[in-house]
Amino acid sequence: MPVHLFRLLPVLCALLLNAPAAAQDAPPAPVRFLLTFDDGPAAASSDNPTVHILETLASNPLQDHIKAVFFTQTRAWNGGGTDVGRALIRREHDEGHVVALHSATTFHSNHRFMGRDTLDESMQRGVDDLTAVTGVAPKLVRPPFWAYDAGTLDSYHRHGMHMLLTDLNANDGKIYGINFSWHKRSNMLTHLAETRVRWAAGAMPAVDGSTPVVVTFHDVNTYTSRHIQEYLDILLDVARELDMPLADKPFYDDRAELERAALARTVDDPAAKQRLPGLWGWLWQ
Repeated sequence: MPVHLFRLLPVLCALLLNAPAAAQDAPPAPVRFLLTFDDGPAAASSDNPTVHILETLASNPLQDHIKAVFFTQTRAWNGGGTDVGRALIRREHDEGHVVALHSATTFHSNHRFMGRDTLDESMQRGVDDLTAVTGVAPKLVRPPFWAYDAGTLDSYHRHGMHMLLTDLNANDGKIYGINFSWHKRSNMLTHLAETRVRWAAGAMPAVDGSTPVVVTFHDVNTYTSRHIQEYLDILLDVARELDMPLADKPFYDDRAELERAALARTVDDPAAKQRLPGLWGWLWQ
């Protein structure tokens, strides 16, 4: 039996155990995928992966004008800190996406390892950077390495931001060396099956008639940029396989709706144990 099927066994057992109770209640709202991208923008002068992702979201066979949340690194030496990077952040906003903060440091720095004053200064720089480029202060933040605690959450809130984590993760954060994946579909199937348990139990909020399911990619990953259309196909396919009804528009195409959905999925309580991608939950929690 393939390894990914063994990983699904506990999830499938939970689904069977929860089925009688779920059948007595009204069905949960249909799923709508909330796409997010971390670590960008890329600063390549040609064949730029962020550009390719923006173009695919704007025009594709599934749904045109898809909007996403871009968690940007505003001062990355090879991205947001360059003229190309700042122009792409402006383009993301101008094309109707939600521009959010990932970091405002030269490198992908861990917020948990910063002193309070250093983190506060970094958060203020990030807010100032994005406000200067887009004219709008960011409302959303995602911590690098998914690492957060009570102190980082407090800093986010004092700077007017709320933390968004994820339900599904493409596991595409490897941007140096090997960055491809032979398990795109099985990985998404496993993560969505785990999410389905909470969705079927009514434990996920509905916003504007749909259940937002957060999906994370990295727009600096060239493999992701070349296969983003395939990833979108996979998301719809595994939702159907798991019998999770999709909204009429399975992806968000309006910035205001997208931002409302994202804010409804943010985490404000440091004591709440949230599922983190991969080994990060074991490492940080």
